[in-house]
Amino acid sequence: MAELAETAGITVRTLRFYRERGLLPPPRREGRVAWYDDRHLTRLRAIAALLARGHTLDGIAELLTAFESGRDVAELLGVGPRWSEEPVVRLTPEELADRFAGEVTPENLAAALEIGYLAVDGETLVHVSRRLLDASTTLVRAGIPLAAVLTAAREAREHADALAGLFTTLVRTHAPDELYRLRPVARALVEAEFALAMDRQVSAGGRE
Repeated sequence: MAELAETAGITVRTLRFYRERGLLPPPRREGRVAWYDDRHLTRLRAIAALLARGHTLDGIAELLTAFESGRDVAELLGVGPRWSEEPVVRLTPEELADRFAGEVTPENLAAALEIGYLAVDGETLVHVSRRLLDASTTLVRAGIPLAAVLTAAREAREHADALAGLFTTLVRTHAPDELYRLRPVARALVEAEFALAMDRQVSAGGRE
């Protein structure tokens, strides 16, 4: 317990408190020895990330209970199909490690949890978007460090929020009943503007 608490950056007292609240699964016991493993560390990092995002311990307990009872994870993560229609992806820690060979460090895992890309569901991990997961995998296999991909993802999230704000304000101001019908238009606008922006960036780089 002391080793787990130190690795997770919390006190033993806090760890015991989490155990008492049911936030942490029991350890594997061999006689009088209690063994904790990476599954417990992942759960603690998930709790820390959720606390950092403003969740209360009661709310976190509800989320974890819902995960373990099989409720829809997309709904729990707040990224349901109402707009994005993004399928979530369930991964074992081993499958995640295979995708990002040598890159699944505790720091990167904590960053992915903090951004909201990953959540813990019992002994598996859940990624909020198959397309984002596949894109991240491709970037890392192209030689870009996962830490750099996650840093860029955090910045991209801010720009995406700004774009979504512009579009929803535009439509709600002038055609409030058409928001969901205009979903393909939003996608086309973003893809076209990004393609033109890439043309400008590549051209500017070529002139240098």
